[in-house]
Amino acid sequence: MSASDESLQLTATDLRMATFRLARRLRCVRAVDAMSDAQLAVLATLRMHGRRTITALAERERVTAPSMTNMINGLEEQGLVVRTPDDEDRRRVQVDITDAGVAIVAQTIQRRDEALAEMLGELDFTEQELATLREASALMRKVVDR
Repeated sequence: MSASDESLQLTATDLRMATFRLARRLRCVRAVDAMSDAQLAVLATLRMHGRRTITALAERERVTAPSMTNMINGLEEQGLVVRTPDDEDRRRVQVDITDAGVAIVAQTIQRRDEALAEMLGELDFTEQELATLREASALMRKVVDR
C-alpha cells in the first residue's frame, strides 16, 4: 500500500526542515575555519572518487567551469590539491587531492561526527530512539542514493 499524497507532502516538509537545520549547524564545524563549504565539498569528492577533471568537478558541484577553476586555484595555493596532465589528452588537466587535503576532510568529518554525537548526548535519547534515528538515516540515504 502506497502512502497518500498528503502524507508524502507532510513528510517531505518535516524532513526538509529538519535536515536543513541540522546541516546548517554541522556546516559550522570544520577543520579549517577559512575554508568554504564548496571547497570542502570538492575535497570530499576528490577523496571519495579520486582524481577528476575541472569540468567533471564543476558538473558534480553544479557550478560553472570558471568558478571551479578559481576554487581549484585556491585549493592548489593551499597545497590541498595538485593538477596533473591527463594521460590520454595532454590538453586536459586532472585534479588530485593531496595528503594535506585528505587530512582536512578527515578532521572535518571527525569534528562533525563528534559535534553531532554531543548534540544527541545532550538529549538523553534511549537506545531504542537512537536505533530509530539510525533506521531513519538509512531511509534518507536510500532517498538520496536513488
